[in-house]
Amino acid sequence: MSQPGQASAGSVAFGLSESECAKIWTVIAAYNEGSKIAEVVSELRTHLPHVVVVDDGSADATSDNAFGAGAVVLRHGVNRGQGAALQTGITYALGQGAEIVVTYDADGQHRMSDIPEMVRPILAGEADICLGSRFLEHAGQVPWRRRVVLRLGRWFTLLTSGMRLSDTHNGFRALSRRAAQQIDIRLDRMAHASEIIDQIRKTDLVYREVSVQIRYTDYSRQKGQRSSAAFKIALDYLVQRLLK
Repeated sequence: MSQPGQASAGSVAFGLSESECAKIWTVIAAYNEGSKIAEVVSELRTHLPHVVVVDDGSADATSDNAFGAGAVVLRHGVNRGQGAALQTGITYALGQGAEIVVTYDADGQHRMSDIPEMVRPILAGEADICLGSRFLEHAGQVPWRRRVVLRLGRWFTLLTSGMRLSDTHNGFRALSRRAAQQIDIRLDRMAHASEIIDQIRKTDLVYREVSVQIRYTDYSRQKGQRSSAAFKIALDYLVQRLLK
């Protein structure tokens, strides 16, 4: 299922010109997000013409609702995991000529208004990858239990990859075309976030953290990963590293 490339005008009010907006492809991995995905896509499409939703084996109306809101829709026949869905979307966007790929959550946690600051260092040639961080300016907005788990994740990343980041498991990222071509997500499920950081460390890609705000709604908390799942994700990542 695909959607014709209907251009939505960028605006100065958004912080990017129309030509800059046209360079960006937003990739969303979605699993059973039928009640929310149309709202997320519609918001993005007010300024960004290229939105790709990868329906990762959903059993609800995720695909139909995303398509109806104006997204290009790709489908996995079975649920493979967020990492696999993002790689499918990134590969598609590159094939369509994307100059910047933004990865974005399907549950409404991310704010479209943060995208200009996310991509500006890439447009200026100052960075290859921008990683969203909720801890640079807005740590107080993160629920305390989530904050503890995320800080443990930061230390885990430092120990395993040597990368000192303030927020290591934020799905809001912007990648230049060069970076998107070099990043190859092979871990299908949530451990892909650590894998991406590993790959940044092993390349000469220039990265930067950018302050973003996360909207913690009742819906996003219900749909999000439980804190206890972080330990399984860490184990999956370590097992895969040993198998390489």
